[in-house]
Amino acid sequence: MIFPTVQFALFFAVVLPLSWALMPRQRLWRPFILAASYYFYAAADWHYVLLLAGSTVVNQTAATVIARRSSARIRKAALITAITLDLGTLGVFKYLDFFSDSISSSLGLSLGLLHLVLPVGVSFYTFQAISYVVDVHRGRTPLAKPLDYAIYASFFPHLVAGPIVRAAEFVPQLSSPRDPNSIPAGRAFGLIAGGLVKKMVVADMIGTKLVEPVFGTPQAHNGTETLMAIYGYAVQIYCDFSAYTDMAIGLALLLGFRFPDNFDRPYTARSLQDFWRRWHMTLSRWLRDYLYIPLGGNRGGSFKTYRNLMLTMLLGGLWHGAAWTFVIWGGIHGAGLAVERAWPSVANAMRFPTGIPARVPQPVKTAVARIVTFHVVCLAWVFFRAPDLNTAFAVLGRLFADGPGTGIVTPTVVLIIAAALAVQWLPRGTGARLRTAFVTLPVYAQGVSLGALLLVIAAVSGGQGVAPFIYFRF
Repeated sequence: MIFPTVQFALFFAVVLPLSWALMPRQRLWRPFILAASYYFYAAADWHYVLLLAGSTVVNQTAATVIARRSSARIRKAALITAITLDLGTLGVFKYLDFFSDSISSSLGLSLGLLHLVLPVGVSFYTFQAISYVVDVHRGRTPLAKPLDYAIYASFFPHLVAGPIVRAAEFVPQLSSPRDPNSIPAGRAFGLIAGGLVKKMVVADMIGTKLVEPVFGTPQAHNGTETLMAIYGYAVQIYCDFSAYTDMAIGLALLLGFRFPDNFDRPYTARSLQDFWRRWHMTLSRWLRDYLYIPLGGNRGGSFKTYRNLMLTMLLGGLWHGAAWTFVIWGGIHGAGLAVERAWPSVANAMRFPTGIPARVPQPVKTAVARIVTFHVVCLAWVFFRAPDLNTAFAVLGRLFADGPGTGIVTPTVVLIIAAALAVQWLPRGTGARLRTAFVTLPVYAQGVSLGALLLVIAAVSGGQGVAPFIYFRF
């Protein structure tokens, strides 16, 4: 069930008033919101409801053993068992065919493929489950009540594609009924409306008109069209994914719950490290706290730091998809992060200049850093978007190709890409100020504004419906 659809609108139109009606009666509200979340998940494929329920039982049981047993050996065994089962489930559905195919290709064997369908959202709720049992083991979050944990694991606004919310952020909000008078409705509706625009006006249009043709048949396009398609994909994936999380945060707010932010103008980053502080922030902190730091982080010297950065990003890439293109995507980011850390000491040792000369004005240095970072990110996006390595290299090989274009780079496409990138340069807080200004408008003005927005969305989408969110397949 995709957010911007009539099916979801009808679902939410029923769930929202019932949730608030039942909220004062927590014994009724808890099973209601759990049932609603499972219904939402079953709409994608009811078979995988059992998988979600099984994951919930396994991880809550492990967390209970960890919290209530004093033996360190038993607590550690419960933790390892839960993580093994979580990763094992993810491995079977997501990676078994990938590794079987890779081994078959390398050794000339025929191991056979299972062609399992990846359950929607399994990567996200598995990461949340791992963070829960690890945090209970570390003593950073208390054991949740079974029904509270089940609601946390399945809460429908974040179930399918995040943001990756931690138990310590969500479960305490279940301790008492939410107050309907404290709901920031203006922010919630602003996030949902903004998400609709980003998804249906920008991401889907750019994806259909520009990105899909170039990545579908790279040889048919010249260098200008190829470069614009790469920039276009940078815009498409940002608008697609941030649209989903904006809507998820907005829907959760309307139900009375707060999620952490997931994006902060990522294409204004001055370095890859800065980029990962702004892009998919809940995944970044998950990788940092549950993978990079346990691997050793920056402890143990420079070499181990570079190794840990590379391993973290390679596994982060593999988390996105079982394909070598995602491994290379993670490798580019891992190598880039390592180079950023290593460059000053390497340059000093080789007597190279460590940066732009001091006489160059700081704004110029900042602009150069941002341009370089953006283009490294775009290079990595080529592998992220391409269906296979041959296509990725074909796209890169067409960057300097001559010849006539096919006419897909229209003024409208260029304007939308430029506008989507320019919006990221607006001062922080601009969105909040616009939402505040909107809610202070007279009711008729708000209605006219929303009507105009819906007309624009309908005109741009052309009644073709909503394409699935990119991160649904992860």
